[in-house]
Formats: sequence, structure tokens, C-alpha cells
Amino acid sequence: MGQAIRIIGIDPGLRRTGWGIVESLGNSLRFVGSGTVRSDIKADLASRLCQLHDGLAEILHEHMPHEAAVEQTFVNKDATATLKLGQARGIAMLVPARAGLPVAEYAPNAVKKTVIGVGHGDKKQIHMMVKVLMPKATFDTDDAADALAIAICHAHHRTSAAHQARLATA
Repeated sequence: MGQAIRIIGIDPGLRRTGWGIVESLGNSLRFVGSGTVRSDIKADLASRLCQLHDGLAEILHEHMPHEAAVEQTFVNKDATATLKLGQARGIAMLVPARAGLPVAEYAPNAVKKTVIGVGHGDKKQIHMMVKVLMPKATFDTDDAADALAIAICHAHHRTSAAHQARLATA
């Protein structure tokens, strides 16, 4: 039947970066772990980015995933906040890439459509469906639940022809 693939989903944020890890084997998913890497809001930006980097690197070292998926940044009205989110997202992509993992990106609407069936939904719906899909899943923050949803999305889309082509050229 094949080997289980361990996937880390990452929901980037400067204050809190959520992570969630699942194992995918065929059509089945198994919860491995989830949590939140936090940065010190009183520290300067460079120090906060280092904190996110070090926290994610520790998670990767501990759980040894095979693939990573990161949520794409949405642009909001606050350009400064969007820029800071983009920097945190850069860390979220850099850490697994430096560890040799392929990194997929998913738009928030694609994650929602995969997990709850529609492209627009609230966090409560996502959390409920994560628990339905993986009853043993636990998460300490909304960010960790969202990261699990990103990992689930990747597990469902990783075998698509377009995704396989992206991996081949990476």
C-alpha cells in the first residue's frame, strides 16, 4: 500500500505561528501533533523572526516530516501588517526548505474548500471539521487548528498531477 507520508502544515504569523502534523497513508489521515510557536511581542522584529525560525526548526527536528505546506498570505488594508506577515511567512517557508522538504503553498480559500467543502467559512467550521476528520486531534490555538487544516489540504492535493509537476521541477 505504500509508506505513510508525514506532513507539516504551517499557519504563519508574527505573534503566533501554528503548526500541525498529520500522517497520510492512502485515504487515511492520522494526527501526529500540533502547537504554536510564539514570538516575544516586546522584542525587535529580527529577534522575533529568529524566535519563529528556531521554534519551527525544533519542531521539524523532533517530528521529522517529509513534506510541508504553508498558507499563502492574504493582503489586507494595513500594509505594515501585511509586510510583517510576509516576513513571518518567509521564515515558515525557509525552515522546511532548508531541511530539504518540498514546500507547497495553499490559498486560504483552497484550504477551506478542501476541509469544509466551501471556500468561505469561519474558524469554528474549520475546527469542527478538523475534529471530525481526526477525532484525536488536539490544538492549543486557532493557529494550530488552521495549520492542521493546511496539512489536511496538502494531504488531499499532494497527488494531483499539477502538484507532482511542481515537485519534479523543485
